[in-house]
Amino acid sequence: MYLQCAHIDLYSFVAERERWERDGVLTSSNGYLNHEVAKKVAHVVGFGEDRITELWSLLGKVDGDALRIVGIGAGAWGSVFIALLQDAYGVLRDSVQMRIWRRGGKEVDKPTAEHLFEVINAREEVLRRLIRKCAYLKYMEARLGDRTLYADEILRDGFCVNMIDTPLCPLKVVTNLQEAVWDADIVVNALPSTEIRLVFQQIGRFWRERRTMPVIISLAKGVEAALQPVPHIITPTQMIVDTTGVPAKNVLYLGGPNIATEVYSREYANARICGSEKWRKPLAQFLRQPHFVVWDNSDLTTHEVMGGLKNVYAIGAGMVGALTNESATSKAVYFAHCNSEMIYITHLHAEQPERLAGPLLADTYVTLLKGHNAWYGEKLAKGELKIEMGDNISGKGMIQVNGTLTFC
Repeated sequence: MYLQCAHIDLYSFVAERERWERDGVLTSSNGYLNHEVAKKVAHVVGFGEDRITELWSLLGKVDGDALRIVGIGAGAWGSVFIALLQDAYGVLRDSVQMRIWRRGGKEVDKPTAEHLFEVINAREEVLRRLIRKCAYLKYMEARLGDRTLYADEILRDGFCVNMIDTPLCPLKVVTNLQEAVWDADIVVNALPSTEIRLVFQQIGRFWRERRTMPVIISLAKGVEAALQPVPHIITPTQMIVDTTGVPAKNVLYLGGPNIATEVYSREYANARICGSEKWRKPLAQFLRQPHFVVWDNSDLTTHEVMGGLKNVYAIGAGMVGALTNESATSKAVYFAHCNSEMIYITHLHAEQPERLAGPLLADTYVTLLKGHNAWYGEKLAKGELKIEMGDNISGKGMIQVNGTLTFC
């Protein structure tokens, strides 16, 4: 039985499994579940079958056809998001299948490999899992400098190169983009906003012959500046629609006050999924977990624009904190100015923008407080970062300094 990532009552599940074996509903050859048994497992783990069946119906799936979810981009939040779904639905492997795409060939440097080895040995459950999979030796060899690890390789074992200290469940990783997306039902975009056009132009070519288009959930935070025909900004969901031809109603945005490592550590978090009513309500139900509450909202523009602006404001927050010795007053004044500017900009882009409250305000607050862009701002103010270090720092990922800077 595939129980790699499911967080369930194992005693209850074992009892159920033994009953299914007696009843002959499990195949003795592999122990995998058929579609009907998958529904029973869903009941055991606490997920009603309506979470999946409603999406199956909307996507036009037939009985026995798996729901295929693909993550594009394997940074911290992208990896955690797919891992959360794997944790929740991995036991239903014949009914829901997850995979994640990232580029191959990215080497893990020796200091990171050394730290990763320490992390593995400090967590007994991770150590036992790697030993069972005969995967422990390669980490020992990398620690000694006798072999090179790659980011896609360690992600298969549950280690995101941008958050080594927080092991995830093992994931199915694909490095061929066409293989990853060609039959996807739901695509989760977790690319940096600066890479969306390039990658989704390729994806659009792979989808030309598709009869039906997938649903896309964008996690990307950032905007592009454009000057023609008049100065305006372009959001990630707009970029995806422009490059793929996917109908706008099929592209949604998910955002909220979430720090990836804390969400995967089961700290309480919430988010909003924004877009067309047809998709946002069943997806909110599908994504919702006890520690990760997902609400739905129709105002995609306001949420997405604010999701992009907050990353630039976070750089400033880090600088303000460093230059004022973490003055609470100075940071509060800066936060107030950020809010005023966001209200002004969102009113320019949405006829009836969502009020600056709830998850919208909390998303900005948590990014200014603890996001990696705030870390960059702090280091910049202290003179500890140099331009030649680039925009992708080991263990932190890519800094989001796109076209939004034109507004600062």
